[in-house]
Amino acid sequence: MNLNRRQVLWAGGGMGAAVLLAACGGGDETSDKSPAKANEKPRPGGTLRVGALGRASAITRDPHGTQANESDYLIISLVYDTLTVPGTKPNTVPRLAARWQASDDLKTWRFTLAKGAKFHDGTPVTAADVVWSLKRLRATPSGASRLPGIKAENIRAEGADTVVLVSDYANAELPQLTRLTTFVLKQGTKDSDLGKAPGTGPFKLDWFRSGNARLVRNDEWYGGEVYLDAVEVKIFESPQAMANALLAGQIDVASNVGAVAARTAEKRGDIQIVRRPNDMAMPIVMRTADGPFADAKVREALRLAVDREAMVKQVLSGYGTVANDILGTGDPAYAKDIPQRKRDLARAKQLLKEAGFDTSKTYRLLTTEDIAGLAESATLFASQVREAGVKVEVVKQESATFWDKTWLKGDLYTTYWGTNDSVVFFASKTMVSDSGQNEAGWKDPAFDASYKKAMATKDAAARAEVLQELQQIEFDASGYLLWGMADGIDLAGAAVRDLPTLPGYGRVQLEQAWLAR
Repeated sequence: MNLNRRQVLWAGGGMGAAVLLAACGGGDETSDKSPAKANEKPRPGGTLRVGALGRASAITRDPHGTQANESDYLIISLVYDTLTVPGTKPNTVPRLAARWQASDDLKTWRFTLAKGAKFHDGTPVTAADVVWSLKRLRATPSGASRLPGIKAENIRAEGADTVVLVSDYANAELPQLTRLTTFVLKQGTKDSDLGKAPGTGPFKLDWFRSGNARLVRNDEWYGGEVYLDAVEVKIFESPQAMANALLAGQIDVASNVGAVAARTAEKRGDIQIVRRPNDMAMPIVMRTADGPFADAKVREALRLAVDREAMVKQVLSGYGTVANDILGTGDPAYAKDIPQRKRDLARAKQLLKEAGFDTSKTYRLLTTEDIAGLAESATLFASQVREAGVKVEVVKQESATFWDKTWLKGDLYTTYWGTNDSVVFFASKTMVSDSGQNEAGWKDPAFDASYKKAMATKDAAARAEVLQELQQIEFDASGYLLWGMADGIDLAGAAVRDLPTLPGYGRVQLEQAWLAR
């Protein structure tokens, strides 16, 4: 298992045995069946029972650790706060940081803490606590990816309520990074005390037992009124078991349960289906640095050979949308003007011929079964590209082997990302030449230049224009074939109201949920 990758994935989301969510948020605030009803007023009280995927063998209590369980991430997100959180418009809004301001050169950012913020033991939150927490986060194995461009020595307090971050380079989007697992602990918290360390979040830990937990309302939370008396989190090892528990009335919410369960629940009038568009990207990665797919014409041919509509219909059971080979579809700056790439087998064959691609060989497409539909997408892709003359053998790998041996190295493999609200996120993490998780080994000076220019552009409208250029380069030449976007799906009982509908980290923020019973 590659911890760095998983940690980034969890930088605002969750991953279970069969379904993964992730990071930032900021997608459309819509759902197939809204859990909130018109003219209803929130009612205080009650306990919300939430099912979440996880494995007992992978449990962690460390807010800055690798949360390989969705159940862990849910619990941590309710007990601890980050500096900022996902929003709809804009897609980064205040939380523990009430406001922030950049220097003219966009390198120095000052975050002012929210008034009245306290830890669960009543201790006021100070800038020193935040600085200590961010430095602790930066010292994790994936710290550089979690806070890119921010060295530990460049994180400091300024008075009691201001935290200063100095970036190595101009970064107009730095507040967005502080949504990513910047959970704040009390200064000096020992690792041995993490299981009982007080947070600042809307709920306090009552008890924790083998991945299951009971959280009770924090009546002194600075962030506003919390309606539920408590949240009980129950760990499940499979989406099916979780869905069955929901259908049997044993839990109130089956979190990120997937399309198959949604199809079953469609027949139940007493079950709500909460649908989060643009929740997860499932691209196929083609290595650009070397190997059989290094020629841009070959990559273009494969993009033209795929039938995206069929992929969405069959792999996602219709719970998704066709994508256009650009990651970050939920970003307000997403380049909707770039024409949708469509299937063109004749053109694909022509490009393969021009590239001198050897169609007598069989090429391996490596995949894993970490999430529902991933291996199925590989199989259908292989069937489709054969019509263009490309023979592909699908090879399924055990999860740990896949992330250790294939990810970042393979010529052709599947991957997935729940962080989908930001073009910049993917550019910085996976596509600029020196990115730590450059999945395709892609190096493009023009792309790098556009990225740096965008990050150094203060005016949002001007930055959006540069990001358009950046996305055009990605569309034309990157190593990604992004055929579709999967919806995130929760199932909820009839009494549940106001579940969050933002993707990634946004969807685990249950402080506004309430029960109509």
